[in-house]
Amino acid sequence: MTTMTEASVREFKMPDVGEGLTEAEILKWYVQPGDRVTDGQVVCEVETAKAAVELPIPYDGVVRELRFAEGTTVDVGTAIITVAVAGGAPGEEPAAAPEPEPEKKPEGRQPVLVGYGVAASSTKRRPRKGPEVTVTEVAVQASIQTELNGHSHAPAPAEALAELPRPLAKPPVRKLAKDLGVDLATVTPSGPDGVITREDVHAAVATPEPTAPAPVAPAAPVAPAAPYDTARETRVPVKGVRKATAAAMVGSAFTAPHVTEFVTVDVTRTMKLVEELKQDKDLQGLRVNPLLLIAKALLVAIRRNPDINASWDEANQEIVLKHYVNLGIAAATPRGLIVPNIKDAHAKTLPQLAESLGELVTTARDGKTSPAAMQGGTVTITNVGVFGIDTGTPILNPGEAAILAVGAIKLQPWVHKGKVKPRQVTTLALSFDHRLVDGELGSKVLADIAAILEQPKRLITWG
Repeated sequence: MTTMTEASVREFKMPDVGEGLTEAEILKWYVQPGDRVTDGQVVCEVETAKAAVELPIPYDGVVRELRFAEGTTVDVGTAIITVAVAGGAPGEEPAAAPEPEPEKKPEGRQPVLVGYGVAASSTKRRPRKGPEVTVTEVAVQASIQTELNGHSHAPAPAEALAELPRPLAKPPVRKLAKDLGVDLATVTPSGPDGVITREDVHAAVATPEPTAPAPVAPAAPVAPAAPYDTARETRVPVKGVRKATAAAMVGSAFTAPHVTEFVTVDVTRTMKLVEELKQDKDLQGLRVNPLLLIAKALLVAIRRNPDINASWDEANQEIVLKHYVNLGIAAATPRGLIVPNIKDAHAKTLPQLAESLGELVTTARDGKTSPAAMQGGTVTITNVGVFGIDTGTPILNPGEAAILAVGAIKLQPWVHKGKVKPRQVTTLALSFDHRLVDGELGSKVLADIAAILEQPKRLITWG
């Protein structure tokens, strides 16, 4: 019978659970050291820049070690859990730590979680990492490696590591080298097991005295650092959805030339139609609200003005016209703002659209939106009116040509049939990419949406 001491130890690495994602945060561990796991069993939940995802283990065995604590951000390709795969009773400890079998370097694409791809390029930034959680005693050399690797910056790609072994140095020494501008690869280590010490770094920057003093330019005045009252401030790490949203919005704002147009609309008839549709037997149990009819109005306007449903291909210097509409709906969630989209919304009937909207909102609020649901959008609606806001100037989602902001619907005095009457009124704002959409096209789309919401019977005649 094979015991745990005879088992080989497998490392399960953080997979790329989206398109080109480079890191993920460990939200929750579902297993502990000593637990037996089976192929396909979910061992942890991680949050990427797009969504929370559960990770299944790809083999049977007994958990040996959890490499990182909950709340730690880990690079794709980094081992997060080790499992003894040849058997052994749960909780049984080996007499001595087994040597992990050397893994063969994969050729071509690295195998990852089923259904997802590998990042097209290596990580270019150095994300923050938390401490490792060591749960078993290992040999001295393995302990040193675990400590050093677990507190270092983002690892280099496997191919580079195979050719250029990473210099060994503890975090304070790495920081010292960075501050002094020293490349650790050029430093000769003097510590045990080839570890670089602080003295080694200082020795690397020591230079002989110059024969003649060089003229020294007066130091430029340094602006004082911004004052911080740390006793009355809280710092929140920027990560996950918030980090991805920030990067996308900055990229969009400084890439696409934004233009925003506004129109104020009497939507009294639309609000009456919403109340009538709530009683329609074909829509019973579905989400029927003003957003449903606004979404339908936008889809009709796109059908009448299809050139607005496009994207800009910078690499090929082409405008890509989309013959389908994946309708994005901005949703506020506990993890931040996300924009899942309804695939092929242009082909859906009103009941189908209502059903899709309901599923989208519920899934987003539960934090279960998949990365695939947030990819491939072509146009977006953001409903700032739910927060009592009249309107705004929304920033385009990257890769899209237009985004519609819907303001609060309020009872206001309005000239109707020559008399001032209280009417339900809202303000719409349409932002568009001026490389793709000129003022005429943007105005036509916004005017069509307004006309439908003012006279919703046009949904029948135009749609």
